[in-house]
Amino acid sequence: MRIQGTDLFCGVGGLTHGMRLEGIDISHGIDTDPWCHYPFEANNDSTFILEDIRNLNGKDLSNLFSKNNTKLLAGCAPCQPFSNYVKANVKEKDSKWSLLSEFSRLIKETRPELVTMENVVRLKRHDIYSDFINELKSMGYWITEREAYFPDYGVPQIRTRLILLASLLGPILLEPPKYDPEEYRTVKDAISHLPKIEAGETSKYDTLHRSSQMSEKNFKRIRASKPGGTWRDWNKNLVTKCHTKEKGKSYHNVYGRMEWDKPSPTITTRCTGFGNGRFGHPEQDRALSLREAALLQTFPEYYSFDKDEKNLKMTPIARLIGNALPVDIGKVLARSFKAHLRRYGYDGT
Repeated sequence: MRIQGTDLFCGVGGLTHGMRLEGIDISHGIDTDPWCHYPFEANNDSTFILEDIRNLNGKDLSNLFSKNNTKLLAGCAPCQPFSNYVKANVKEKDSKWSLLSEFSRLIKETRPELVTMENVVRLKRHDIYSDFINELKSMGYWITEREAYFPDYGVPQIRTRLILLASLLGPILLEPPKYDPEEYRTVKDAISHLPKIEAGETSKYDTLHRSSQMSEKNFKRIRASKPGGTWRDWNKNLVTKCHTKEKGKSYHNVYGRMEWDKPSPTITTRCTGFGNGRFGHPEQDRALSLREAALLQTFPEYYSFDKDEKNLKMTPIARLIGNALPVDIGKVLARSFKAHLRRYGYDGT
């Protein structure tokens, strides 16, 4: 009995691709962002559906599954409503706030044997998460939760996320970490092989290896920056006005270079801008290229993000990459589900 899955918030396919590389068939991906259509289908041999899950019901989803397969429903809902506690409380009626409840509704209406969810750890502070867990338990699901530190799983990026696995078959476990701190994959491991480019330049070998333009002031700033350092290392004439104010003095994780021998900072939707975080290249005077960001998210180098690669738009592609679940975490989830099925007498494929 093979596993067949549907990815409800598929994005560009980080989760889907990781699972497919481990032999799990994610046959459909659903998202509201039309920019996801091309990369999801082009890289995954799967069908993309442009739709809001609030417009779907259990019958719609059930029709996507073949008979006699073990059904998997993945729902890594957008984390923006939960990423800042104060902001989330203010915007609790935000349209995205209800997505976890909608995911719960679709689980109840389709009864998949397997479920997975990923989100920011802060989600656990909210009643909507407790309600989600209680609803799953009332449906008979066995649940495991873990705050997963991604470098422990081979991702060369500092990121901690809440991972949930659920099963109707019995107790389920997330694959244990395989990397000790001295073995963590680093920025050097992930991107040092790429050819050198200048700020604003595109590699002739890879159109995704493209970096943003930089102002002359930011050139001076990055040249004054040390790997792992902060803007406090600069001469006073380079420091921005906002950082001279009392509130701005605490924002030290911007305008910095990454370090070769450590995992990168968390890749965000604005990771190709030097001033948006510690996204400066360790040696070259520029911010991360799109390809470097994708590699730090563990997308394979062959992964294509835009059909018109000669006219890539930096901002939407960076957003897609930053919003993605790292591919290697998709692999971890897939191996966890396959091991779980084997434990209950199935072949796990």
